[in-house]
Amino acid sequence: MPVAADHTEVSAAIRTDLGAIFVSLELSRSTWLVTSLSPGGKEKMSKHSVRGGDMAGLLERFAQLREKAKAKIGRDFPIVAIQEAGLDGFWIHRALERNSIESHVVDPASIATSRRHRRAKTDKIDGETLVRTLLAHKRGEPRVCSMVRAPTPEEEDRRRVCRERKILVAERTEHSNRIKGLLFAQGIGDYDPLRRNRREHLEELRTGDGRPLTKFLKAQICRELDRLEVLLDQIKIVDAERDTLLAVEKEGLLPSDPSAAMLLGIRGVGPEFAAVLWSEGLFRHFDNRRQVAAYAGLAPSPWQSGSTDRERGVSKAGNPRLRTVMVQLSWLWLRHQPKSALTLWFEERVKRSGGRGRKSAIVALARKLLVALWKYVTVGVVIDGAILKAA
Repeated sequence: MPVAADHTEVSAAIRTDLGAIFVSLELSRSTWLVTSLSPGGKEKMSKHSVRGGDMAGLLERFAQLREKAKAKIGRDFPIVAIQEAGLDGFWIHRALERNSIESHVVDPASIATSRRHRRAKTDKIDGETLVRTLLAHKRGEPRVCSMVRAPTPEEEDRRRVCRERKILVAERTEHSNRIKGLLFAQGIGDYDPLRRNRREHLEELRTGDGRPLTKFLKAQICRELDRLEVLLDQIKIVDAERDTLLAVEKEGLLPSDPSAAMLLGIRGVGPEFAAVLWSEGLFRHFDNRRQVAAYAGLAPSPWQSGSTDRERGVSKAGNPRLRTVMVQLSWLWLRHQPKSALTLWFEERVKRSGGRGRKSAIVALARKLLVALWKYVTVGVVIDGAILKAA
């Protein structure tokens, strides 16, 4: 039985009848691999390397591609570029658009790949795959890939507040746990580094066998407290920036949509939840509720083949920050909104399963709640049975 061979060099069997030069960018810190397919060119794609970060060199390469295509065909062609979303962010995409180049950013996980156990993977192969994906996308083939909508610099900058706070809180937990671990090894388990009297309480501590803290142990804990207090001050500063931004939007002093402030009117939604929900997802435009759930990674992922039909849980392919905060908010929703339709639906579902499956049910509630909040901030549909805060 013949074995299909891997075609590492893919010929341009697809005609580029869209009147453009299609270019893919494989980005790394050291080099940028430029793979191009031009009208009237050879049967295979051309490749050229540019030093990483050299935007002038990249634009010069694009100009050379245009000159070669014009010399062969006799007219100018626009350039359509594609790159994967990654560590480089969106600055390259914005720079290309400022130079009148059509640019696309694709979600790399949405591109179909070979399912062979040992498939070949190189920058050369990935560059050709990106060009073919771009061609199919421009031809209008459905579901060939998922293009990323690049946020504006203002939108990208706004969500830094919530992301920085999450990092600071994680570092605060690390220092707090380290201090507790040092003291627990000495038989002390009732010390809380986050209390205001942490310094005074430290002087009063005695080990499990009745000794005062040793010299170097106390010095280490004091240095940990110094770093912890710096973090606490920075968290207060970030919280103040977040609250100020929400207050300005609530008063309508910004030209942007004040939908983030609308979330604060719902009982159980505080400043942090409102800021994260808006900056991580609800500020975007969605055509339907399926897109909302898919963006948060809360869409179902069925496995159906012949007589086999089972559900594998949520896809987890979207924004992890938005998905995490929605699961947290769902648990709080049960406490603060006990009479809402969503809470009653959750209780009925858990009751039918005999009290089991609360975790899977809370994920389903998170999906429903996110869609309900999206409808609330976009068209003003109040969640059925939800209690709003007093003005």
